Amino acid sequence: MINTNELMTMVESLPIDIKTQLIEKLLSSLTPAQKEIDELWAAEAERRAEEISEGNLTLIPGDQVFKEIQARLAK
Repeated sequence: MINTNELMTMVESLPIDIKTQLIEKLLSSLTPAQKEIDELWAAEAERRAEEISEGNLTLIPGDQVFKEIQARLAK
Protein backbone atom coordinates (compact mmCIF):
# COMPACT_ATOMS: atom_id res chain seq x y z
CA MET A 1 0.00 0.00 0.00
CA ILE A 2 1.24 3.48 -0.93
CA ASN A 3 1.42 6.12 1.81
CA THR A 4 0.64 9.79 1.32
CA ASN A 5 4.26 10.90 1.00
CA GLU A 6 4.97 8.30 -1.68
CA LEU A 7 1.85 9.31 -3.57
CA MET A 8 2.81 12.99 -3.42
CA THR A 9 6.31 12.19 -4.68
CA MET A 10 4.85 10.23 -7.58
CA VAL A 11 2.43 13.05 -8.44
CA GLU A 12 5.18 15.67 -8.33
CA SER A 13 7.14 13.71 -10.94
CA LEU A 14 4.24 13.59 -13.43
CA PRO A 15 4.21 15.74 -16.57
CA ILE A 16 2.12 18.91 -16.34
CA ASP A 17 -0.65 17.63 -18.64
CA ILE A 18 -1.16 14.56 -16.47
CA LYS A 19 -1.11 16.71 -13.31
CA THR A 20 -3.77 18.93 -14.85
CA GLN A 21 -5.97 15.94 -15.64
CA LEU A 22 -5.47 14.64 -12.11
CA ILE A 23 -6.40 17.99 -10.58
CA GLU A 24 -9.55 18.21 -12.70
CA LYS A 25 -10.54 14.67 -11.71
CA LEU A 26 -9.94 15.35 -8.01
CA LEU A 27 -11.88 18.62 -8.08
CA SER A 28 -14.81 17.05 -9.88
CA SER A 29 -14.92 14.33 -7.23
CA LEU A 30 -15.25 16.98 -4.50
CA THR A 31 -18.00 19.10 -6.04
CA PRO A 32 -21.27 18.20 -7.73
CA ALA A 33 -21.40 18.26 -11.49
CA GLN A 34 -22.04 21.66 -13.07
CA LYS A 35 -25.26 20.33 -14.58
CA GLU A 36 -26.57 19.52 -11.12
CA ILE A 37 -25.65 23.00 -9.87
CA ASP A 38 -27.32 24.62 -12.88
CA GLU A 39 -30.50 22.63 -12.27
CA LEU A 40 -30.56 23.66 -8.60
CA TRP A 41 -30.11 27.34 -9.49
CA ALA A 42 -32.84 27.13 -12.14
CA ALA A 43 -35.25 25.59 -9.62
CA GLU A 44 -34.39 28.31 -7.08
CA ALA A 45 -34.91 31.06 -9.67
CA GLU A 46 -38.29 29.60 -10.61
CA ARG A 47 -39.32 29.37 -6.95
CA ARG A 48 -38.34 32.99 -6.32
CA ALA A 49 -40.07 34.21 -9.48
CA GLU A 50 -43.24 32.43 -8.39
CA GLU A 51 -43.07 34.03 -4.93
CA ILE A 52 -42.69 37.46 -6.54
CA SER A 53 -45.58 36.85 -8.96
CA GLU A 54 -47.83 35.74 -6.11
CA GLY A 55 -46.89 38.83 -4.08
CA ASN A 56 -45.45 36.77 -1.25
CA LEU A 57 -42.25 38.82 -1.07
CA THR A 58 -41.46 42.41 -0.29
CA LEU A 59 -38.96 43.58 -2.87
CA ILE A 60 -36.21 46.02 -1.93
CA PRO A 61 -34.48 48.16 -4.58
CA GLY A 62 -30.87 47.18 -5.18
CA ASP A 63 -29.57 50.66 -4.35
CA GLN A 64 -31.19 50.46 -0.93
CA VAL A 65 -29.70 47.03 -0.28
CA PHE A 66 -26.19 48.23 -1.12
CA LYS A 67 -26.58 51.34 1.04
CA GLU A 68 -27.62 49.14 3.99
CA ILE A 69 -24.66 46.85 3.43
CA GLN A 70 -22.25 49.78 3.28
CA ALA A 71 -23.74 51.22 6.47
CA ARG A 72 -23.28 47.91 8.28
CA LEU A 73 -19.69 47.55 7.11
CA ALA A 74 -18.87 51.12 8.16
CA LYS A 75 -19.66 50.31 11.81
